[in-house]
Amino acid sequence: MTDLKDLCSEIEGICRMAAEFIIKESAVFDINDTESKGLNNFVTYVDKGSEKMLIEKLAPLVPDAGFIAEEGTSSKKGIKYNWVIDPLDGTTNFLHGVRPFAISIGFMEGDEVIAGVVHEVGGNETFSAWKNGGAWLNGKGIHVSKTPKLSGSLVATGFPYNLFDRLTPYMDLLTYLVKRTHGVRRLGSASIDLAYVASGRFDLFFEYDLKLWDIAAGMLLVREAGGQFSDFSGNMHGLTGDETLASNALVYSEILEIIGNFMRRKSF
Repeated sequence: MTDLKDLCSEIEGICRMAAEFIIKESAVFDINDTESKGLNNFVTYVDKGSEKMLIEKLAPLVPDAGFIAEEGTSSKKGIKYNWVIDPLDGTTNFLHGVRPFAISIGFMEGDEVIAGVVHEVGGNETFSAWKNGGAWLNGKGIHVSKTPKLSGSLVATGFPYNLFDRLTPYMDLLTYLVKRTHGVRRLGSASIDLAYVASGRFDLFFEYDLKLWDIAAGMLLVREAGGQFSDFSGNMHGLTGDETLASNALVYSEILEIIGNFMRRKSF
């Protein structure tokens, strides 16, 4: 296998190729060409086409690697290595012609993400990271913010689209944060939210009921940019997206305690 920096460079080029397809289709896409995978969970031929293209181009880079891909267009599972792919993160945004939407690709060795790329399609921004190599935006190094306290933070989050069992404490938490921060933003693409934490645009991000393909690349970006990434209990290992908290290292303890106070209630 090539070294991780070179691997990221290859991934970046493949992302840009798929992005050209997404941009081309966005000009002619009809929202009626949409399938439902469940309540408020949509997929289009653009998602599937992007994923097939990504798998085809990624496969030769590490021939024994498998795929964990959102739309399931490959069933190959790797023993040691796996690609984790979200071919169009922000499908609902795409459906309505709203940005951002992104391509997110993580590369895992065992249960550890060792390389990752998030490409924001509309803005042509490519966020990359590899293990012990730092985090990068279009070739320039990035770092999480230096905001020291929650009161000075700009917060990002996402709303659950079909799992509402924790919605009441979640909304209470949002109310708390709206009153005590610089504001709360909801972009509709978790991979972009995490990339923005890594680049210091957001100071923190939290959401529940995400999937591994939503967070794999972004998790590495945040960590390589000097940030913290965990679930709502502070666990930093074996994360799959059920609970996601990412922030700079300065506000992490403060937001972790607050999220725990709201989201760890026994009764919803």
